[in-house]
Formats: sequence, C-alpha cells, structure tokens
Amino acid sequence: MSPPPPPVSKSLREYARGMAGGLMFSLPLLYTMEVWWAGFVADPMRLVIYVAATFILLLGYNHYAGLHHDASWQEVAIDSVEEMGLGLVLAAGVLFLLGQLESDMHAYEIIGKVTVEAMTVAIGISVGTSQLGGGDDQEPRGSAEVSAKEEVTFGGQVVIAACGAMLFAANVAPTEEIVMIASESRLVNILGLAAVSIMLTALILYYIEFTGSGTFVRSSGWVSVVVGTAVTYAVALVISAAVLWFFGRFDEALITCVAQTVVLGLAATLGASAGRLLLQ
Repeated sequence: MSPPPPPVSKSLREYARGMAGGLMFSLPLLYTMEVWWAGFVADPMRLVIYVAATFILLLGYNHYAGLHHDASWQEVAIDSVEEMGLGLVLAAGVLFLLGQLESDMHAYEIIGKVTVEAMTVAIGISVGTSQLGGGDDQEPRGSAEVSAKEEVTFGGQVVIAACGAMLFAANVAPTEEIVMIASESRLVNILGLAAVSIMLTALILYYIEFTGSGTFVRSSGWVSVVVGTAVTYAVALVISAAVLWFFGRFDEALITCVAQTVVLGLAATLGASAGRLLLQ
C-alpha cells in the first residue's frame, strides 16, 4: 500500500527549497555569456542528448540520494520530470529578468538558451530539495541546551550574511556580463530583480525550512520577518556595491551603477540568506 501524499504546504516548501537550491548552484552560469552563446549555436541533436543525459543523472541522484529514499522508480522518474520542468521555468524567468529573452529573438535561440541553462538548474533543484532541508527536524530545546552558536547576536548575523554575500558576489562581479546586463536592462527588469531578491530572502530565511532555519533564524511575527528580510537584502546590496567598486565597475553613470548593484544583488542575496543558515 502506497504512503499517503504529503500535505500541500510541505510539497510547496520542497518545491521552493529546490528552486532556491537550483539558483544557488547555477546562478554563475545564468550570468555567463558563453553559456548563452552555447545555447544559441547548439544543434538540435546536441540539445536532445544534453537533456537526455541530464535526465539520466537526475534519475540516478534521486534514486540513490534523493529526498524520498524508499521511492519507487516510477516516483523517481516523476520527481526527475518535475525538476526538469521547474528548471525550465526558473531558467526562463531569470534569463527574462536579465534581458536575455526578447520578443524579437528567433524561437530556436530562446529554446536553446533556456534548455542549456535549465539542465544545470534542474540538477541544482534536485540537490537543493534533498540536501538543504532540515528546518522542521529541529528538536525543542531548553534554555540550558542552547549553544553559543545559536546565540549569535544581530551584529554577528549581519557579519555572517556579509560573508555569504561576498562568497557569491565575488564569483560574478568581475565579469563583463554584469555591466552588459545592467546597461541593457529596462527599469521593469531591474525592479523585477529587486522584487525576486527580496522574495527569495524571505523564503529562504522564514518559509522553506532550509537547513539551520529552525536554529539560527527565529520569527516572532511579521515585523521580525520584514526586518530580517530588509536587513539581509540591504547587506547584500552593500556588499554588491563594495565588490563592484573594488573591481572598478563604478566608472559609469549613477543609474548604471545602481542597476549593476541590483543585478549583482540577486547573487549576493542568495549568499547572504543561505550564509546566515549554513556558515554558522
């Protein structure tokens, strides 16, 4: 007799956690011009082989190290198809916000770009879903059992968030793609990136039960969620601006500098949010 399906809220958390993991593991590639070009020039058979190979990898990973260790091969296949679908949606959404999917592009260019990026995102989603959970595994603790690690002050959390933001932002800040995306992006793209960054911060810290969320981030109401999200995003933007300045990317007009900061802020936000949970 098959086990009952998980509640909708748990499934949504798993999907959201997987998508956050997919972005964490694949964001540098989503910002890379050479990968965009590879999707444009790849012939159809090469794309089909790439998709098939990724699907086989997902089957193997989900079977041996996935979230549900007692799952049948049919369930593993369904999980793998879902992850590839989420990868396609997530890759298309990020590429659109980065201004790399335009209405005047040929359909094959759009399909190629999204497919090449989505396969890496799908693997990240699979890893994120199975390995980055654990918020609801925290056992109740009395005050005597709370370790010094769990008593990190507000200033300490800011420092840890800054370290995580630096780890992610420094990987892509020196690339020409940041300048190119920022100079070519419309206002709606920049505002969309900012909104997605803020949403990801709130999801990672307070909703999707990321590893360490039950220990290192405590929510005592919507005010603490808003403050924690705002402070973490602000740290990510400050680190983004500092890294861009260090690499000489601020010799531009003010509006372009702001746009660069927001573009890089998506990567820095993932690092700052995850860093508060994983670097302690």
